[in-house]
Amino acid sequence: MAVSIEEVSASLVREYLSRKGLKRTIACMDEEHPRTVSSINNRSHLRQVLHIEDLYRKNKVQNSPLKTLLEIIVKHHVEGLKDDNMSCNESDSPQPALTVTSTVNSPVINPSEMKDSMTEHGTAAFVTSNPTKLRSHIKGPRPCQPTGTLVFPESNRLSTHTKKGLWICDSADQKGQLLMASPQDNDSLIRREPGKKTSTTESIQRSRNSRITRGMMAGPIASTPQESNKRRQSRRVEVPQPLLRKEEEEENRQSKDGLLVTGLHQQSLESCLDHVAVRRESRSTPQRVQSENSFEEVGQDILKTRNVSPLNLADLDVSEMVLDDIDDEDDLRELSKVSFQRTIAEQSYAGRPMDQHTAMELKAVLLGSCLNCFSVEWRNQDFTFSNTHDLRYGIVQKKGGPCGVLASVQAFVLKKLLFENTESSNTGLQRLRPSNTTRRKCLVLATAEILWRAGEEKKATIAISSGRNHFTPTGRYKSEGVFEKITCFTVDNMKDLQLLLEQHIEQFETGVLGCLLLTISAVLSRSVEKVREDMDVPTTTLIGAHGYCTQELVNLLLCGQAVSNVFDDDMELDSGNGNITLLKGIKGHSDIGLLSLFEHYNICKVGAYLKTPLYPIWVVCSESHFSVLFGLQRELLTNQDKGLEFDLYYYDGLANQQEEIRLTVSVGKPALSCQDVETDLIPPVEHCIRTRWTDAFVDWNDTEPIL
Repeated sequence: MAVSIEEVSASLVREYLSRKGLKRTIACMDEEHPRTVSSINNRSHLRQVLHIEDLYRKNKVQNSPLKTLLEIIVKHHVEGLKDDNMSCNESDSPQPALTVTSTVNSPVINPSEMKDSMTEHGTAAFVTSNPTKLRSHIKGPRPCQPTGTLVFPESNRLSTHTKKGLWICDSADQKGQLLMASPQDNDSLIRREPGKKTSTTESIQRSRNSRITRGMMAGPIASTPQESNKRRQSRRVEVPQPLLRKEEEEENRQSKDGLLVTGLHQQSLESCLDHVAVRRESRSTPQRVQSENSFEEVGQDILKTRNVSPLNLADLDVSEMVLDDIDDEDDLRELSKVSFQRTIAEQSYAGRPMDQHTAMELKAVLLGSCLNCFSVEWRNQDFTFSNTHDLRYGIVQKKGGPCGVLASVQAFVLKKLLFENTESSNTGLQRLRPSNTTRRKCLVLATAEILWRAGEEKKATIAISSGRNHFTPTGRYKSEGVFEKITCFTVDNMKDLQLLLEQHIEQFETGVLGCLLLTISAVLSRSVEKVREDMDVPTTTLIGAHGYCTQELVNLLLCGQAVSNVFDDDMELDSGNGNITLLKGIKGHSDIGLLSLFEHYNICKVGAYLKTPLYPIWVVCSESHFSVLFGLQRELLTNQDKGLEFDLYYYDGLANQQEEIRLTVSVGKPALSCQDVETDLIPPVEHCIRTRWTDAFVDWNDTEPIL
């Protein structure tokens, strides 16, 4: 299976970014240029495709080896150009003429003028600081070989553009530049012509050795098209894009078994390689002998390598591919020492584009119909943190609607920040003033825990916006540009989930679809089928009237199941005629609790699993709005309620809160009872607190009560 130049190039760039730890850049690249099943996510395979195993081994034995394949390749070519410059500076031979093979009559131009122009414009290293020569390693004429050889003399002419190539001449400074060779005339490449004649055989041998040394040739050149077909399977050669397109078109017509270059096209592609870096031709006899010996050794190694069957990308599990190098024992030992941060940068995953069938199922369970659309409040909501000094832990809600999702995520962020942030030496209130890095990490961990619990702690799926459509909607489906652009990543362990989320956290924290992407990720992690099974009524939606979150969606985020009730366990009701109606509740103690104003009005009953969570953090449901109430000490969950006094902190992301709200709760002190206070003036939050601590007195500590 042939791999396109575009995929190899993209994989080489990703390998560089990954090894350099540029996580945000990788995330942006994955959004704008998503990975496909043809992407190469294994460094060892990438080296094989580029044929740079020899360069890689030489790099590893250096005192300060380079970390990336791209740097290895660049260093190799830079050193090759330095050798050329030194060779030409030491030579006393007169400057040779520049020749170009062509079938069309062309003007003659001064070599030095063309050299300066091409160096100035950086044209793919056709000519460096010294004149180059035309190198040919073809024995005898070829059917597609142009026959005329023209020399460019000194003259001032305008640019000419023929079917055989593009020659640019600037009339202002009288300098010419060969921009590109035409696809039809692949051998019209510039090279140096030595002062003394060199036999064709020696030229061929030096050309081969040059490419072997640079790691761009997989073995001896096949003398016949048949031998080429046998020896060069899965060969990748990087050439200028115009040449590549032409060669790939020809290859598609001639190749049936995935051969990348065959017959005469292989020779023309090898000729194209010569312009990448020009090796020194005026070498001494001992140097040539040494190069020939090196050529034989490398050729033997490559022949051994070729006995291995080529890799088939279709058989690879792309979800498990990582940009890591574990091809020998040294790398395996190093792998065990890699830090958490280093591993994050080196992990990569292949995603699965969203299809219309899945999009329709998601729309139905979220909105009730494929013809419904998300409101502006949902589409523009992310998980941006507050810049207020005392509220740096808080997530800001822009408009009403997705408050249930924001409050649930906020609760888990506080859990990570207050009780699981082992890296911080701060205690108490100091932990509520986190740095940007700390709160972002807590957001990653909180999101990972929510999705992992939704996937029953077996797997999780992350929905990422790729920035381009993956399907064209048809039928009864109203497009809004959300599901069409989603790419899904599924992982089967918590560590990989955290790594993947850290790579894409900007989409959740600052992306306009951050809240929606998390909601979709939670549903996909649980699966649409299980979400419907969790509900008492399968046709219930997760987003209700006016864009509000339903209790099913909040329970999915808090407990991992989209059950419809907040009482403990399940409840069976006799519906008459021997029919039993099963009402599904919370199955066990939750890390995060829930307090509801509906319980104050005797509309529902919140069970002990939510009232007494494992951490002193509660999502508060009050007046169709969700906010957060939390304490700093876990002891308040175990102490006796009578005579207890403690502080709770209240945060509402939608209230444009500008200061910290600290509530002092006193339990079991009748003298402080608020029974004489008018009921209408009691803040709803106090009613919610009393559903957990009966007869509690709440002191707002000079803060304006939220009514």
